[in-house]
Amino acid sequence: MSNIVKIGNVAIGGGNPVAIQSMTNTHTADKEATLAQILALEQAGCQIVRFTVNTEEAAESIPYLLKHTHIPLVADIHFDYRLALKAAEYGIHKIRINPGNIGSVERIREVARVCNQKNIPVRIGINGGSLEKELLAKYGSPTPEALCESALKAAREFEEAGLSNLVLSVKSSSVPNMIGANRLLAQQCDYPLHLGVTETGTKRGGTVKSAVGIGALLCDGIGDTMRVSLTADPVEEIYAAKEILRACGLSGGVNLISCPTCGRTEVDLIRYAEELQSKIDTLTVPAGKKLNVALMGCVVNGPGEAREADVGVAGGKGEAVLFRKGEIVGKISEEQIVPVLWEEINRLLK
Repeated sequence: MSNIVKIGNVAIGGGNPVAIQSMTNTHTADKEATLAQILALEQAGCQIVRFTVNTEEAAESIPYLLKHTHIPLVADIHFDYRLALKAAEYGIHKIRINPGNIGSVERIREVARVCNQKNIPVRIGINGGSLEKELLAKYGSPTPEALCESALKAAREFEEAGLSNLVLSVKSSSVPNMIGANRLLAQQCDYPLHLGVTETGTKRGGTVKSAVGIGALLCDGIGDTMRVSLTADPVEEIYAAKEILRACGLSGGVNLISCPTCGRTEVDLIRYAEELQSKIDTLTVPAGKKLNVALMGCVVNGPGEAREADVGVAGGKGEAVLFRKGEIVGKISEEQIVPVLWEEINRLLK
């Protein structure tokens, strides 16, 4: 089990629930635009938000953002270690450093000194695209071994500087490399691991890549926090992350089970599933509450799946059978499918 690291009011590692992260894409110096996006992410269920601190003006937004938000904030630092020091002085909850572009060991020591003083954790973020030149020369490409070695080397440098309050991440746009690197890292250290496939692309393709990479590791018991990186509105990253956690059996919420349809389907299942899912996405589900809802199109697997769910329907010609906890409770018309299931969901969540 990994060590526990506290990021503001969120603890990761040590068996704590996997925390969902995202990153703003606004100019951080525009504090109102950045605040609006952080609040939208909060509303969607994000638990930790990162933003770039690439200028002094961006760093100066930190006190304002801390004052008006409710979840931990992370300063993303590249190239200029002095901005990490400024972020720490302003009270940021965590700092993310990429050792591949931050510079000398002396700079790492200075960041470690200040963070240790202020009890600010550091995420060491290793990316395949910015791996140290010596490791690229040694391994020939950003292999899992190269990514793992880079992360452990950077962790040692922080440890030697007196800081062990660390989170590690090894990311790649290659899903197999990302999986392999994290498996190696999990075998060789006790630090909490931040999972993510980087530069995944658009919403559809990026969600699939992230689900494969992050999901494979979570099902192995590896990973303490995660970000789904998409070329999309950051709020979409939160929805995708929630679905990945739910698919891995690691979160509550409402899980919609619906069949892919076939020639036996006699109700407009695709439309009903999309309509019901859009309603489910608006729900605020009490912590730890789990609900399985089945929306099935015919009598082959439909009744069986519906019986295993908390509530469900199995469609027929112009009608559907309604189940609760495995018991048939009646028949409803096709037009009643979504309204009745929505009523049942809300009743069960009370």
